[in-house]
Formats: sequence, C-alpha cells, structure tokens
Amino acid sequence: MAVATARSAAVLAQKLRSEGISDNAVLQAVSQVPRHLFVEAVLAHKAYENTALPIGQGQTISQPYIVARMTQLLLQGKAPGKLLEIGTGSGYQTAILAHLFSHVCSVERIKALQFQAKRRLQQLDLHNVSMKHGDGWLGWPSKAPFDSIIVTAAPAEVPAALLQQLADGGRLVIPVGAKEQVLRVYQRNADSFSSQDIEAVRFVPLVPGELG
Repeated sequence: MAVATARSAAVLAQKLRSEGISDNAVLQAVSQVPRHLFVEAVLAHKAYENTALPIGQGQTISQPYIVARMTQLLLQGKAPGKLLEIGTGSGYQTAILAHLFSHVCSVERIKALQFQAKRRLQQLDLHNVSMKHGDGWLGWPSKAPFDSIIVTAAPAEVPAALLQQLADGGRLVIPVGAKEQVLRVYQRNADSFSSQDIEAVRFVPLVPGELG
C-alpha cells in the first residue's frame, strides 16, 4: 500500500508539472505527501485526482494544482522562511508547506478540523508547524512578522491585519472576491504594497470569528 501511495503521489506531481507547475521543490513536496490521509476514507480513491474534495463542515481540500500554484507563487525568487497559513482545513496544504518552509504557523477557525489536521501532521512527523484555533481575519499577531502568508479561503477584500503582519519584502498569496474571485499576490516594500492578479479561482469564503 505504501509503494502504491508513493507512486500515486509521484504521478500526481508529474501531472501538475504538465499543467505548468515548474518548481522542483514544490513538485517534490507533492510527491512526498500522501493526500489520501487528508480526505475521508470513502473518498480515498479520488485523493490523487486533480480535483477539490469535501472535508466536512462546509469546507474542501483544495485542488492539488491550486495548492501547488499558490505554493510556487510564495517561493518565486524568495528564500523560504517563517510562514503564516490562514485556513488549516484538512492540513494537506500545511503538510506541503512544512516540507518547504522553516516554520509554518497555521490558523483554523473550526476546532474539529484543526484537531484532525494536527493528528495527521503528527502522523507524518511534521513538527515544524504551530497551530492555533482562532479567527483568520486577525492573523497571528504574536508570531508576526511573517516572510510569507497564504490564505486558503476568500475574503471579499484583503484583511488589513494580514498585510500589517508581513515582514518587509514579504509576500501574501490570497484569493479575493465575493461572487467572482481572483488569486492575488501582494508584496510589501517598507510601508507600501504592490499587487498582481494571477488567475480566476473558486474558494470557500473566509468567514470571521471562531467555531468551537
């Protein structure tokens, strides 16, 4: 089973390469993370397809292409340092990031999802992750500043707290919009921010507050 899983993850990585993911480190991380551990057993047969899947609580595990695309955008021309993830979800994106960044701080508003994700990351011996149950709109001020921030749900507009928690030279990758969403990259330069729209996307909304 372990060999078959490794083969499936490697095939997924090759599929992503053919779709335009070019960062070898990102593809290596995809090939190392067993995605079937992050979905319900009844959906395990779909785990290595390039598609989003439900994980309960009205949330989804993102399409592998989007996971890899956002990760590649974070790394482009930047040394991987300390990263903030808003929306732990299943923990799959967190696991990919943990293979690439020195430390990952991940915030999840739904307690049940955070608990499951924490268990999965421990199972994979990924110990460079700090996790918090909290409101993603607020970021994680006590751990700031961050070299990189990734948001895996879409606010109608970018939370100001996240921009303020970026280190100078830091990069934020976030889907933005209500009915129509776009994947956007923000770069901080001292007290100013530049942005670039990348492509149209579809994420669940970034909801303020916590859910026990």
